[in-house]
Amino acid sequence: MSIYTYIIAMAATTYLIRVLPLTVFRKPIKSRFIRSFLHYVPYACLTAMTFPAILYSGESILSGLGALIIAVILAFRGKSLLTVSLASCAAVYIIERIISLL
Repeated sequence: MSIYTYIIAMAATTYLIRVLPLTVFRKPIKSRFIRSFLHYVPYACLTAMTFPAILYSGESILSGLGALIIAVILAFRGKSLLTVSLASCAAVYIIERIISLL
């Protein structure tokens, strides 16, 4: 198959995923349960995609786990996204350096 066939198939798939809810649900959703469920879907998908990448980001799973712990603590304290990400990167670097010395 040609690469253009793959590109067209993926474009059609992503287009349908985005347009289908607009055509099916014309009225506002009034169910409190469904609205709450739909509100949290993007967060759950983002977590499912990034969690494995966080743990396996470095040479050791310990560095990823350390960065995750730092990120969660700083996020719960209300720090900015830039602060959380820089601190997590620094934690991975420091833990990797400590592990390499051992």
